[in-house]
Amino acid sequence: MANLIDGKAVAAKIREEVSAEVAQLREQGIIPKLAVILVGDDPASVVYAKSKQTASNKVGIEFELFTMPATTQEEEVISLIERLNGDQAVHGIMIELPLPKHLSKERVMSAVDPKKDVDGVHPINRGYILSGEEGLFPATPQSCIEIMLRSGIEISGKHAVIVGRGETVGKPLVFLILKHNATVTVCHSRTPDLGYFTRQADIVIAAVGKAKMIKGDMIKPGAVVVDAGINEIEGGICGDVDFESAKEAAGAITPVPGGVGSLTTVLIFKNVLKGIRLQQAR
Repeated sequence: MANLIDGKAVAAKIREEVSAEVAQLREQGIIPKLAVILVGDDPASVVYAKSKQTASNKVGIEFELFTMPATTQEEEVISLIERLNGDQAVHGIMIELPLPKHLSKERVMSAVDPKKDVDGVHPINRGYILSGEEGLFPATPQSCIEIMLRSGIEISGKHAVIVGRGETVGKPLVFLILKHNATVTVCHSRTPDLGYFTRQADIVIAAVGKAKMIKGDMIKPGAVVVDAGINEIEGGICGDVDFESAKEAAGAITPVPGGVGSLTTVLIFKNVLKGIRLQQAR
């Protein structure tokens, strides 16, 4: 039976660190601030934005939500972003997705100042992931790393199999985990006999977006299983891993909910604080 990796407990520890750093900055006269832009009224996006506002208040980070109608033209959105880029009181900018279909996601996201890009999606930050330079990186891949390191799981020298090659999690995760000296295999929807690869892994990270795709018989006994998937099913949400069967084989496993997703918001706040340091170094 696997040890359960408690993402909520890890997130609580990081939240304490963020609160302490925010308090130090406030003593220096710097009030960290996150600006979130919401275009349209996608129900999930509205919920996410409000939850970030609540979480921001708990750690002492100022929060401002800019809501724009779904019919807003691209130039108006970019004009707002450029205004926030130039506002020294704003340290982080986040665009809630999805955007209305008439807006170019790439153009809108690329308009954000890379040093305020707390989502880590700007092309410059993507390049920094590859080059190993300091930048702002996506929260979910960072969550996968942090939840292991803070649970005492060794990454260096381990064979990590990442299932998923998406722009949000899979691809950035490859380079972030390489920094920790893992040996990395990447699998995806075109990989034949997925289990052949996952059964060789010391660490399996699932980020493919398919409910309960990875079964217990695809896990090497004693392996670490990190589930970054979130899938809506009847009765709630589940991950990409079939938790009930996988926990019988794994040595340690993250649940869904209560695992990787618990860390994402607080790691966005860490990006706000890192952004302040990057902006001061200009």
